[in-house]
Amino acid sequence: MAAAALLAPLALLALLPALPCPCRGAPASPPAVTARLAAKWPLTPLLLEASEFIAEDGNEKFWQFLETVRELTIYKQGDSEHSYYNLILKKAGQFLSNLQINLLKFALSIRAYSPTVQMFQQIAADEPPPEGCSAFVVIHEKHTCKTNEIKKLLKKATKRPRPYLFKGDHKFPTLKEDGPVVILYAEIGTKDFVKFHKILSEKAQKEEIVYVLRHYVQKPSSRKMYLSGYGVELAIKSTEYKAVDDTQVKGSNDTQKEEDDDDEESDVQGFLFRKLTQMHPDLKSNLKEFKKHLIETTNNMEPLKVWELQDLSFQAAARIMSTPAYDALKVMKDIAQNFPIRARSLTRVPVDKQMRNEIEENQKWINDIEKDHSYSTWPASYQELLKPTFPGVIQQIRRNLYNLVLFVDPVQEDTDDYMKLAELFYHHNVPLRIGFVFILNTKEEIDGNEDAGIALWRMFNYIAEESDTSQAFTSIVNVYHEVKDGNVLTVNHVKKVLRNEYPYADVQSILGVHSEYDEGRKAGATFYKKTGLGPLPQALFNGVPFNREEMDAAELETVILQKIIDATGFFQRAVFMGLLNDHINAMDFLMDQKNVVPRINPTILGAERRYIHFRSTSVPFDVQDFSTFSFLDSQDKSAVISDNMKYLTRKDEDALYAVTVWVIADFDKPAGRRLLSNALKHLKTSSHIRVGILNNPSSKIKEDNTAIARGILAAFLTQNNSSLKSFLNKLTKEETAKSLAAGTKIVKFLVPGMDDDTFEKKYNTLGVDIIKTHQMFCQEVLKLLPGQMAVMSNGKVLGPLDKDEFYAEDFNLLEKITYSTSAEKIKAIIKEMGIGTKSGSDFIMKIDALLSSLPKTEVRQDAELLKEQHSVVKVDPQENEPFYDVIAIVDPLTREAQKMAHLLIVLKDIVNMKLRLFLNCRSKLSEVPLKSFYRFVLEPELMYGINKHLPSEPVAKFLELPESLLLTLNMITPESWLVEAIKGTVTAEYELEYILLEGHCFDVTTGQPPRGLQFTLGTKNNPVMVDTIVMANLGYFQLKANPGAWTLRLRKGKSEEIYQVFSHEGTDSVADLADVIVVLNNFRSKIIKVQVQKKPDKVNEDLLTDGITEKGNLESVTSFSEEIPPEEKEKKSDILNIFSVASGHLYERFLRIMMLSVLRHTKTPVKFWFLKNYLSPTFKDVIPHMAKKYGFKYELVQYKWPRWLYQQTEKQRIIWGYKILFLDVLFPLAVDKVIFVDADQIVRSDLKELRDLDLKGAPYGYTPFCDSRKEMDGYRFWKSGALYVVDLKKFRKIAAGDRLRGQYQALSQDPNSLSNLDQDLPNNMIHQVAIKSLPQEWLWCETWCDDESKKKAKTIDLCNNPQTKEPKLKAAARIVPEWVEYDTEIRKLIEQIEKEKKKQTSFFQKGLKHDEL
Repeated sequence: MAAAALLAPLALLALLPALPCPCRGAPASPPAVTARLAAKWPLTPLLLEASEFIAEDGNEKFWQFLETVRELTIYKQGDSEHSYYNLILKKAGQFLSNLQINLLKFALSIRAYSPTVQMFQQIAADEPPPEGCSAFVVIHEKHTCKTNEIKKLLKKATKRPRPYLFKGDHKFPTLKEDGPVVILYAEIGTKDFVKFHKILSEKAQKEEIVYVLRHYVQKPSSRKMYLSGYGVELAIKSTEYKAVDDTQVKGSNDTQKEEDDDDEESDVQGFLFRKLTQMHPDLKSNLKEFKKHLIETTNNMEPLKVWELQDLSFQAAARIMSTPAYDALKVMKDIAQNFPIRARSLTRVPVDKQMRNEIEENQKWINDIEKDHSYSTWPASYQELLKPTFPGVIQQIRRNLYNLVLFVDPVQEDTDDYMKLAELFYHHNVPLRIGFVFILNTKEEIDGNEDAGIALWRMFNYIAEESDTSQAFTSIVNVYHEVKDGNVLTVNHVKKVLRNEYPYADVQSILGVHSEYDEGRKAGATFYKKTGLGPLPQALFNGVPFNREEMDAAELETVILQKIIDATGFFQRAVFMGLLNDHINAMDFLMDQKNVVPRINPTILGAERRYIHFRSTSVPFDVQDFSTFSFLDSQDKSAVISDNMKYLTRKDEDALYAVTVWVIADFDKPAGRRLLSNALKHLKTSSHIRVGILNNPSSKIKEDNTAIARGILAAFLTQNNSSLKSFLNKLTKEETAKSLAAGTKIVKFLVPGMDDDTFEKKYNTLGVDIIKTHQMFCQEVLKLLPGQMAVMSNGKVLGPLDKDEFYAEDFNLLEKITYSTSAEKIKAIIKEMGIGTKSGSDFIMKIDALLSSLPKTEVRQDAELLKEQHSVVKVDPQENEPFYDVIAIVDPLTREAQKMAHLLIVLKDIVNMKLRLFLNCRSKLSEVPLKSFYRFVLEPELMYGINKHLPSEPVAKFLELPESLLLTLNMITPESWLVEAIKGTVTAEYELEYILLEGHCFDVTTGQPPRGLQFTLGTKNNPVMVDTIVMANLGYFQLKANPGAWTLRLRKGKSEEIYQVFSHEGTDSVADLADVIVVLNNFRSKIIKVQVQKKPDKVNEDLLTDGITEKGNLESVTSFSEEIPPEEKEKKSDILNIFSVASGHLYERFLRIMMLSVLRHTKTPVKFWFLKNYLSPTFKDVIPHMAKKYGFKYELVQYKWPRWLYQQTEKQRIIWGYKILFLDVLFPLAVDKVIFVDADQIVRSDLKELRDLDLKGAPYGYTPFCDSRKEMDGYRFWKSGALYVVDLKKFRKIAAGDRLRGQYQALSQDPNSLSNLDQDLPNNMIHQVAIKSLPQEWLWCETWCDDESKKKAKTIDLCNNPQTKEPKLKAAARIVPEWVEYDTEIRKLIEQIEKEKKKQTSFFQKGLKHDEL
């Protein structure tokens, strides 16, 4: 039987030639659908993108690369772009490892650095460039394209304003940065660039100028730049109501895409058609017909039965596991991305029992923390932390989880603020343990009669003894209540309270000279000094110091509450993981954390991280060969210094040291010797550290002013460890230095046990070259000025240091931090590898420097799977190469799998990886897991076509699609991309219109978002290009931008009158600069934080006023002046604003008819607002012509669904969401009222009547659906949403949008809770946001309303009929007689537009031919 089944297709193939072909020529195969996405800006040169990739590896490398590619662009004129691309890779390869070259290829393929290049291009355009120059310089606001004018412009440059430099600017590496700034705008690799660069680099090397280069391409390419890194989905649309536009059907099949030559053609039911066509070219058209027949039968789209669905996920896994590992990812990709046509064949795959068991066991292990016996001892008390609470509520637990210690000087002006704040927390029972450290005068002879701080301290001790500390604290607070604002504490304040509260106390004996209450007075000051905290006041929360901004008394309460909430999360995780249980004291738990340090030193603990890169050099240089050393680049210099460094350790034995410290100073100066002496002091108690030295002389190097440094170096080079230590201890003493300066010979200071002869010999022959080498390294690599001191720990540079800034305790802290954060782990691995001690310690230092210099990423998670026999796809890495360990966990039938399969295939091409792919299947599926075809557009490198001339464009291609389906195309792009369709149906072309700038804005005073505040974004020459309104949800705002440097300002008018910018984070300008500068230079999201503040004289004003002040006068309309030209002010109130959304050709056809019906019934001027996100290119082409013919205005608005709001995946639900969720931010503030009309409605009355209806204080009015058609009772599933009117002023004032979004967020995760989002949400919210019911006649629909009421209907809605399922178009023509007339009228207009277009095109082409003659 099986054999017969196998033979059947072959028999069919044998019969093929005899089948008559029903069509002329080749039969039409199902059309291929393609989609691609271009950037808005022109193609950027690959050479410039490559330079930006190299710049990320270091500024020095960037400039070396520029030297290497001086005039490379002359090769561009050659015959092939492919060879030029290879040339760029070859040039870049000199600076990169093999892995980096692969990453560069990938970066060029996804055009990752194109926005950076375009950002510079936009900055150049804002200069603007002088006419006809391919390169030009700007010297303090003056431009020139001529190199011979540079000198002249430099003369008085510093008298003109200094230009603003951006973080991403390329500065020529020199030490000095205070000269005049010369900015060169040029295209690297061109003749003109070289001309300027030669002059400017020479001037910069002589430190005459600061030389900055910005990319500028005079004539950008005319070619479009196609992007990748996004997904394209073809979702299957329901055809229940045959919602197809019949005018669109013809002509959609005219793109026979080149599916025959597609590289990755999969077999169709076992036949490889490309091979067959090559073997039998004469049967080409028959084979095509047969292939089509097979596709139609294979891709049987009949719905699967419920019992066929159950095991699909496991069946997909079985299919994947049955293929060889190297093909498994391809199979997974094919199943997930073409699931609708692969589903039926999966139902026949048997599931291996061992695989099913293994998957289920692995899943149990992953999810079973709850049942693990080690968690059963969790007590109830800490467990309270895991109980759900309202956001912001702090649980009250009798544990010292939250500890605040305030360091204060009692007589400082702001101390009373901190006291009152402590009292506030204390009285409100906030579970915060508060401690005070008073820093008092420590002189014995001063007493409480002359020093208010001492008086306060003695009073505290007295009351604590008489009653308790709680009472003593209350009394101290009372003392501060006596201090008037702006005054400071005096002894009289203390005496007054003491007498009031303890009338019988002997005030003199408490405060006076012989007081018994002075105990512990000095303890505070001593502890404060030891901690190394900065100037007072200071605060620690659970031991973590506050930064200066947080210590602002006005901010402090908010800061502390936020810290409590953050700490709660930390404790919750600890309880959940079983790390914190009832037997552990909370304080002990905090003190045992990795980040606890005995001392605070901002230099060590600060966020600034600067690391030296040690690249091993293959050429051995001697550190004393100064002339060779001076030619090396900074990485090679570092390698030479580290290879030649000698070390001092605590014990003499050879061991592996985890922490390498270099002490850098001028040892012929007292401060330098003290720094070394402190390092030696710490060395006595340390077992992890080795110490090396670098001398950085303050003045010109001579024999006589480097005596001590040469002595130290000679000892390092010749002595054993213990003698070296004793000798250094002697050399660092001040009396030694004095004797040497007085002429004593250094040999007088040699210590017993030293090898005197070798020392003397070395000392006398050492010379100063080694010190010159040290000095050059300090200046060029460490960027230190002569004589400056620094300390380096495993490559991390701390410095320059002030004298007496670094004590033995600081070396201890530095070692502890370096060891615990990274070095300990690295040492363990090196030890395991069995590398020798000196090279092993070097290795630890170099690896630590490399890893720690990288930006901090997520904590590594190790996912150990219990069993990997039957359910894990394994791909092994290439041997003897470094590899990435990748673990992927995915259910093969999910949206995630559609993308992940392709990502892993690409990743495998870019990096050497060891992959374990764990198939995390779901059992008992009850519905189809995937309802779409999907492609992810991403390639590991640029692909060049057949002729090797141009790169082939990244594109999503869908072949073998069944013709029976109605599909809707969705672009799934990164969060910050706003894309729009610009042409096509079967060949879709999209454009990345904008990259979003997102942000959060808060009012500093209230801590709340300033509702209704508006921002604008623009450039120097065009200050307002886009604007936006701040939402109350998270103070969120979004602005449409593109690569470049932008300035964010408060909008002129009310926003700017009432508010000012207070500070900002995540931007590219200094926090206190009023102009907020934001640079967009990549495809990733940019999210900023802006704090604003009301101006002092506007504190009581509000942005969202109703337009009526207390006196009852109408406010002036000036706040709208920036939005409305004067001639429109009169008309403002008399414009009908109509809002509508549509997607798909049919609904756009309905939409045009709806517009016509609105216009036919009103004399009031109309402005239509359409949601741009989903309009087709055709609609956008036609609308200007309609506006002209029918005399209306229109505006396309768009808003990107915010990332924090639950994302819908179905297009229909997304559109429903847009109808209701963003009303407050879609329209300018000047629009007061807007009427939403559904696309499939026909209006029969004047909508002005509806606009002018009194909503009785409600923000919106909805028309309820009628229920007069009784036979439909069983079907009624919705009530409103097709027509509503919104009072936007009221809507914004009561924050209706924010409430709707909040409620949506709470309900939306459940797909059944808001089945018709645009109707269910307002209904659900009716108690929070009132709805006014509009009169019934405003909405008639045949499905729910009887025929009698149709006569009075003011609008007719073509809603679907669930009983008859009548197609939309048929229903429209039957129910509304005028619909056909409107349709015909518009169709004629469209035909006319098409004719005009053709005429123009042919005229244009004729014109061209004529010109060519």
